[in-house]
Amino acid sequence: MTESIIVTGGAGFIGSNFILQWLAQESARVVNLDCLTYAANPGNLASLSGNPRYEFVHGDINDRALVNQAFRHHQPVAVIHFAAESHVDRSILGPEEFVRTNIHGTFALLEETKIYRNGLHENDRQRFRFLHVSTDEVYGSLGADDDPFSESTAYAPNSPYAASKASSDHLVRAYFHTFGLPTLTTNCSNNYGPFQFPEKLIPLVIVNALKGEPLPIYGDGKNVRDWLFVEDHCSAIRRVLHDGRPGETYNIGGGSERHNIDVVRTICRLLDELRPDSPFKPHANLIRFVTDRPGHDRRYAIDSTRIEQELGWKPQVTFEDGIRATVAWYLKNQKWVNDVTSGSYRDWIDIQYAQRAGADASGVKS
Repeated sequence: MTESIIVTGGAGFIGSNFILQWLAQESARVVNLDCLTYAANPGNLASLSGNPRYEFVHGDINDRALVNQAFRHHQPVAVIHFAAESHVDRSILGPEEFVRTNIHGTFALLEETKIYRNGLHENDRQRFRFLHVSTDEVYGSLGADDDPFSESTAYAPNSPYAASKASSDHLVRAYFHTFGLPTLTTNCSNNYGPFQFPEKLIPLVIVNALKGEPLPIYGDGKNVRDWLFVEDHCSAIRRVLHDGRPGETYNIGGGSERHNIDVVRTICRLLDELRPDSPFKPHANLIRFVTDRPGHDRRYAIDSTRIEQELGWKPQVTFEDGIRATVAWYLKNQKWVNDVTSGSYRDWIDIQYAQRAGADASGVKS
């Protein structure tokens, strides 16, 4: 019987990139368990239609009977847990769903995983792994001169999203120390790349600029993020799964700190170059500063020393190459963009940014 892994949330941005990379470079089958919330898109994995090594299961990680059935039927050697509500702004407007999915859902998944693993033969029990994908936002905010986040940085989450992910991290740690479940946790910096739902900064700017719509920038635009190309993140997860030490946490960063305003200006310059006939050129004229969101962390930065030294992983894609490839992907995949930016998404964007736009409507030129 061919080995299988279960991936939760595999129709989302990072999960779908992970599945595509896994099937291209690994031998085990993938079972994708996803409840298909607004940011999930089965179309991300359309290229796998008819692939005997891929199976989609529509369901919620809170549905323990369904999770139990998936374990019994597919007999996975590992679980890669991506499923999460992940957008800070949405967690401010409605935190309850973040508690339900990120905390209760992770608990339900851990419980069923524990039961399943305890029923395995000894060799299979020793080989099994549970890898939990988390975020650098659990560590809070850094000052301009502070050292980057390391695995020993104290947790200090500042948004409901970050707090829910911190809670899930603690649950995963507890299941290792209390029940001996062989867990691995990764905390990554800001991802970008193909298939990212356009409520996040980079795809939002690309999509809006192509339509000549305002490019909303929170506050003064000087918030700093460490940018990680999604394919590098996926390769790091695979390395941790294969070689990481159970019970450990591995921070994954891109080593590419940028101010938000500089990221936006870079995208505008690329669009000016790649779409020279655009009626909205120069696209930087579309930039608008809007009222900052509550609890907006000033700076994130990741120290990836552990994964580099212990597991030999380093990011391979520079920000300059990754952002160019990302802009080119969105330009090439306008049907995908149109499909995911219709209906309720547009309603949410209008609610989210319209109320902030009055703070400062001045344009900024690069």
